Amino acid sequence: MDVLYTAEAVSTGHGRTGHVTAGSYIDLEVAPPKEMGGSGQGTNPEQLFAAGYAACFHGALHAVARGRKITLEDSSVAGRVQIGPNGQGGYQLAVLLEVVLPGIEPEQAQQLADEAHQVCPYSNATRGNIEVTLSVSED
Repeated sequence: MDVLYTAEAVSTGHGRTGHVTAGSYIDLEVAPPKEMGGSGQGTNPEQLFAAGYAACFHGALHAVARGRKITLEDSSVAGRVQIGPNGQGGYQLAVLLEVVLPGIEPEQAQQLADEAHQVCPYSNATRGNIEVTLSVSED
């Protein structure tokens, strides 16, 4: 791979209970959510993954639209990362991506989202590993 950029993050403490940093922009406490027996007094890996995937997918969506000479106004992508037992003593993830494309016809919006799903590095990294569900709407 011809590397264009390398991001680095550091986790200290005890993983899900600790601290994460990445450059000068991310400096966060990490804590398990209440639903998993934690305090909920911090972010968690699932929130960070959801944020990263949503932002990356949104960028891919805009790139695809630009390639088709379509301007996206007030678009958004919400990422939801779910975690649950995998039945083998470990855990698995699932992702829901909610794409909102105001003013774009539903069929065209779905095509843009489907094409972005082929371009997005997060989608390419997770394909075949975790379930990713796309939903597309105008609002």
